Amino acid sequence: MKVIPQLETENLIISVLKPDDFELLVKYESDNFGHLAPWEPIRPAGYFGLEETKKRVALNFKSFQSGAAIPLVAFDKSKSEIICVCTFSNIVHGAFQACHLGYSISEKNQGKGLMFEMLQASIQYVFTEYNLHRVMANYIPTNTRSGKLLEKLGFEKEGLAKSYLKIAGSWQDHVLTSKINPS
Repeated sequence: MKVIPQLETENLIISVLKPDDFELLVKYESDNFGHLAPWEPIRPAGYFGLEETKKRVALNFKSFQSGAAIPLVAFDKSKSEIICVCTFSNIVHGAFQACHLGYSISEKNQGKGLMFEMLQASIQYVFTEYNLHRVMANYIPTNTRSGKLLEKLGFEKEGLAKSYLKIAGSWQDHVLTSKINPS
């Protein structure tokens, strides 16, 4: 069984959400549905309901235990609220040693540096604990906040993927970026 990380930063506690705590994700997604909708795929009916969220959290926990993904949440210091989330997915070992990164932050916590704080600690954790060489993160060109965040974190632009992902119901171009493990 993998050891669940407990990364503590100045303002956050970062960990993997345990299946019994799924209601915290229900609240995060419910409170931020409109805020996140322009950057997310359209989800099937019931996706955000209690039972489906409970299943997703259990599946994410299982994916963490198997090493397939690292689904992290950043709590406030009391661990009563999710502030932001990030997932390192499509983890490939061997000659590639890389993964993809996706992330979001609650609307009320934007502009406070908390997403940067979470990603900085989480990327260091992934580089150190998983010995990955490359983290790839992509964003829609109109999402300038995301572009600035990735640049501040040291991600470098590598190109533009046309019609890359179906987001908010239409195929969207994405700027491709990556960060290389400095060690």
